Amino acid sequence: MSYRVVHYINQFFAGIGGEEKADHKPEIREGVVGPGMALNNALGDEAEIVATAICGDTYFATDIEKAAVEVLEMIRKYNPDAVVLGPAFNAGRYGSACGAMGDAIATELGIPVVSGMYPENPGVEMYRKSMYIIETPDSARGMGKAVPAMAKMLLKLLKGEKTGLPSEEGYIERGIRINKFYEKLAAERCVDMFVSKLKGEPFVTEYPMPVFDRVEPNLPVTDMKNATVAIVTSGGICPKGNPDHIEASSASKYGEYSIEGYDDLTSADHCTAHGGYDATYADDDPDRVLPVDVMREMEKEGVFKKLHNKFYTTVGNGTAVASAKKFGAAIADKLKADGVDAVILTST
Repeated sequence: MSYRVVHYINQFFAGIGGEEKADHKPEIREGVVGPGMALNNALGDEAEIVATAICGDTYFATDIEKAAVEVLEMIRKYNPDAVVLGPAFNAGRYGSACGAMGDAIATELGIPVVSGMYPENPGVEMYRKSMYIIETPDSARGMGKAVPAMAKMLLKLLKGEKTGLPSEEGYIERGIRINKFYEKLAAERCVDMFVSKLKGEPFVTEYPMPVFDRVEPNLPVTDMKNATVAIVTSGGICPKGNPDHIEASSASKYGEYSIEGYDDLTSADHCTAHGGYDATYADDDPDRVLPVDVMREMEKEGVFKKLHNKFYTTVGNGTAVASAKKFGAAIADKLKADGVDAVILTST
């Protein structure tokens, strides 16, 4: 028996286009498209991709519930035994779309669903309890590693085989607890682990604790009247045309731009590079995200001494935490070197 599988991908992996085609409406095509070729090969003779559903990331993100229903109805017509979504790697909107589709398919069709994402993809936290998400690298460079793992998990689910632990199967922890019986009491197991730790021997905790990145706030500015204040944003505001080509998602860089002589930002001179929200209002008036107009008014009123003549910007959409930390540290060094006393940090 060959299982029937439907594959879901976005407009980029379908070869339709990038951000300029992100509003592509849902469609479904017979057979394999794009990365489905590798997936089909990994499934071997046991399963076959009978159709590929496609939707633009922006179209899906604009109305998730509507898009999920539209794509679900297209998939339903092919009577699949399972659905594979992505892999989305660290693409935030794509991951959220895969997650929303996985949740809808599991709920409405009750069939196995597998996706693949980088752990920091927002789709993971939102939908990891709805389906199995294979852990992938942060970009499509990891396609060769992700696809075989996704295919292996999918076949296991289709055959009704028992799935192992996340560390054994390669999927991201789902936050679901199950009962397990041990020969030793918890106290004995705890002592055994403690002894192993003291001896420098390997051990695996039964309950890994979450790690929270806590940042202690600095002391308040004591003399605002004489302070220099800068604006930094993850909302993607940049000069018209996005001269440094900051990515709309999963940013690999930040921009540094002058606002010398600007009392107001307009659609004639600035725009947003951000792909994770409706840019209409930000493009119409960039001050809505980077409030240069209000800051200039406060500067004139003497609320603070000076607005720094540069602003720093990047895109937070899907950007890895490690990258964000690197950007923040570099920007902070520059602000300190320029004698800035405080920062207004805006998002979307």
